[in-house]
This record gives sequence, structure tokens and C-alpha cells, in this order.
Amino acid sequence: MMVAFIDEHRREHGVEPICKVLPIAPSTYYDHVAKRVDPARRSERAKRDAELRLEIARVFDANFRVYGVRKVWRQLEREGFDVARCTVARLMRSMGLQGVIRGKPIKTTRSDKATPCPRDKVNRQFRAPAPNRLWVSDFTYVATWQGFVYVAFVLNACARRIVGWRVSRTAHTSFVLDALEQAVQQRRPVKGTGLVHHSDRGSQYLAIRYTERLDGAGIEPSVRSEGDSHDNALAESNNGLFKAGVIHRRGPWRSFEAVEYATLEWVDWFNNRRLLEPIGNISPAVAGVNYYASLETSSMAA
Repeated sequence: MMVAFIDEHRREHGVEPICKVLPIAPSTYYDHVAKRVDPARRSERAKRDAELRLEIARVFDANFRVYGVRKVWRQLEREGFDVARCTVARLMRSMGLQGVIRGKPIKTTRSDKATPCPRDKVNRQFRAPAPNRLWVSDFTYVATWQGFVYVAFVLNACARRIVGWRVSRTAHTSFVLDALEQAVQQRRPVKGTGLVHHSDRGSQYLAIRYTERLDGAGIEPSVRSEGDSHDNALAESNNGLFKAGVIHRRGPWRSFEAVEYATLEWVDWFNNRRLLEPIGNISPAVAGVNYYASLETSSMAA
């Protein structure tokens, strides 16, 4: 900070007079300037820091600028960099880089107490032993200059992979049904294998068309307990990541099309590159590959 201040005012006041006021010697300032002009004169630590700053900035920018110290450090480790977490923290602090902080989730769905509901088959247990054993669904909204836009997601709980999503100008049943249909077409769940679809008590998810589609695909419906907001925590957490990582950081939003394209980019990043701690600091895509690879290894061993 002091070196930058002297740089800014040296023409007006001179270096020595400024250094008499600030707690810095002229020789120290000139040493900083010399090292800036000739990077070879820097210490080994300074050279290493300069290299790491470039890599940290690259990882931060490549991941929607949402990674904090831990995720940046993990990604650098995956790429083969031998760097301590405290070093990443120090350099990110000096660079003014900070991970995204999620806010309080906002309720979007409206429940109808008069509508019969399936029972809660999940009971907050959002860990699935294999793909297509548990899907969780929810949607959120985005304010744009043209009005509200709604975004629905369907997650495969085993690897936290987004298997269905849709953006809509309305929050009607057909919109969440489209997200479900994408998940069904992409994953092709086998009937009778016990796949459970869990949602909150919103009228969209309790609509006859939605429950009939679940039944037609051989998927068991599950609805969170009344008055318990934590019973769909996995889906709500995904909404929070989406809002904090995309919507709040890149707005204001002009149109439906802008939100749709940003969501497409984010889903691709989330599934294929984002590091998720609950699945071992790997991406959902890698988690899926690892699961099926383990099945092949087990069958060969048998």
C-alpha cells in the first residue's frame, strides 16, 4: 500500500519527503521498484507467489468466481501443484479474491394442505448407494427486466449430478414436468429398482399430471413432511449454489434468454468440473465414472 502511495505522489512531492512522513525508508522503496523492473531480483518466495497468483486467478475465473480458499486449493492439488492451503489463503487475500457466500433460501412453492400427499420416504437421508436410487427436485425464481423467470432442477443424489433442468416464464406444472421428463429420458431408470423422487409439498409436484408421469416411469413419489423445511435440503442447497454462483453475481438480468443460457453454462460446469466436498472433492461426472468403474472391478474380481 505504501509503495503504491509513493508511486502515485512521487512526482508531486518526491520520494524522500514522503518517506519522512511514512514509516518506510527510501532504500526500501527503491528496492521494491528495482524488483518490479527486474523480476529476477525478487526472492524465491516472491517469484513463487507471482507464479501462484496467475494459477489462482485462472482457477478462480474458470469456476464462475465462486470458489473459496479450500476449493481453489483442492483444484490446484488436483492439477499437481504442491502448495499449502495457508499460502493459497494468503495470496487470495492479497488479490482481493473471495468465494461466494450463500444467503438464506427463499420459499417458492405453495403447498395445498387439502391435496393428498405421498409419505416422506427419505427422512432427510440424502445419501444414495447407487445412481437412480434417489432424485430430488425443486425450483427457484430469478427477477429479470422482463419479469420473473423460474428455474427447476432434478438432482441424482448419488453423485449430486443435475439430470434435469428447465427455465420457464411461468411456474406451472408443465415447467417442472419438463425438467422431470429430461431426467427420465437422460437416465432411463429401470422400473422396479426402487427409484424415489423427493420434492416439497408444492402444488406443481402434487399435480395429477406430475404424479402420473412418476408412476408411468416406475418412480416412487416422496414428499417432505409438512412444516419441515429441512426435508428437501439437498435440492434447496443446489438452488442456493445456483443463485449465489450465477444469479447474484452476474445480474441484473435482462431477459429469459439470458437466464436460460447462463443456466446451461452453469449446469455443464456443475456436472463436469465443480468440486463437491460431500462426494470427495471431485465433480459429479467423475463420481459417476468412479462408481461404474468400481462395479467393473468387483465383477472382474468375482
